[in-house]
Amino acid sequence: MALPILVVDDSALARKVLTKALPDDWDVEVSYAANGIEALAHYRAGRASVMFLDLTMPDMNGYEVLDVLKKEELNTFVIVVSADVQSEAQERAKAAGAMAFIQKPVTSEKLLPVLKEYGIYA
Repeated sequence: MALPILVVDDSALARKVLTKALPDDWDVEVSYAANGIEALAHYRAGRASVMFLDLTMPDMNGYEVLDVLKKEELNTFVIVVSADVQSEAQERAKAAGAMAFIQKPVTSEKLLPVLKEYGIYA
């Protein structure tokens, strides 16, 4: 059965770049969200065992999504994908429940080690 993953970013280009960086042989079913509100709807519909989450988005940003996931004890593996590479942003995201932080633009060279480190992709 394919692993449901969710790519959350308000930029269609960023969603496309991340999707292209995913391993070709990874058995996944990819869904997309343009903001945090959509992301939570996808999660609640069972489409986000792994969530790639941008931090800066309209309506509901990535930090707010992390807060809701934590407060409601929702269980998904969150990898933050952001252009904000300040250590404060990384620390805040991890403190809020993100497992990993990848700097944009996402490449397979950046993504694969994270997926392997956490046992998401062999």
